[in-house]
Amino acid sequence: MIFRRYGTAYQSVDINFDSLALNEVAFRRNREESIPADDFDATHEVLATHELVAEAEGNVQDETEEVLLNKLQAQIEELRSALGEGEILVVDNEQGHDWPKTKQKTTNVIVEGENRLHFHYGVAPPLRISVRRRPS
Repeated sequence: MIFRRYGTAYQSVDINFDSLALNEVAFRRNREESIPADDFDATHEVLATHELVAEAEGNVQDETEEVLLNKLQAQIEELRSALGEGEILVVDNEQGHDWPKTKQKTTNVIVEGENRLHFHYGVAPPLRISVRRRPS
């Protein structure tokens, strides 16, 4: 399960990455679980923190960004599949403070004598996900 802090509570979320959205790296509350932040911080031990980054290159803008987001999501799914008993993932980045955004760099390349655009995407700052253990 993945949690993210919203105001005074940590709430369970689903991944909602969308290359066509204004905020491509997003999580949507699923309303399955909500824990007051003070209780959560006092009872959930941080076991590890991971900084996730991804890069992608291509000739089609949206497809390249989609590949980037898929790579980032695959890293989260890998962390989720490695969770032990009683462990959860928590998104540590804060909206408006250090939220990860996709960054685009465009270059011109010549293909068969024609100018073409080449897109390079990355994520900055990294998406910070911590692994925490629920109280027994």
